[in-house]
Amino acid sequence: MKAVVQRVSSARVTPGGEISRGVCVLLGVARGDDEAAADRLAGKIATLRIFENDDGKFDRSLLDVGGAALVVSQFTLLANTAKGNRPSFTEAAPSEVAEPLYEAFCAALEELGAHVERGVFGARMAVELVNDGPVTIVLN
Repeated sequence: MKAVVQRVSSARVTPGGEISRGVCVLLGVARGDDEAAADRLAGKIATLRIFENDDGKFDRSLLDVGGAALVVSQFTLLANTAKGNRPSFTEAAPSEVAEPLYEAFCAALEELGAHVERGVFGARMAVELVNDGPVTIVLN
């Protein structure tokens, strides 16, 4: 799995949900990923210390600040551009595998205590966000 995590003051996806303070997670599911990978990544994101404490240092997590997560499926994160100019997406899991793992990732975040809003898996979506910082972290 690959995730782009952006700390946001607000974010929304159409069709889908909307959050205020928290993270926008663009999530790509790769071939070979499993539910254990979804659980690990959700745990990492929920506890990633990218929110500032009173001294302005990154010392608080999504769970610490009571933030929400907007999770958007993004198979294009698995693009391979090694040959030519047209990206290959063969490393991305097929939708019948990716969708249940996307849902497992969202459920794992919720089980950890985060409020989760979702995009619509497989839909063409418009994502709007205000990146706070900006803070953007890429996780594999």
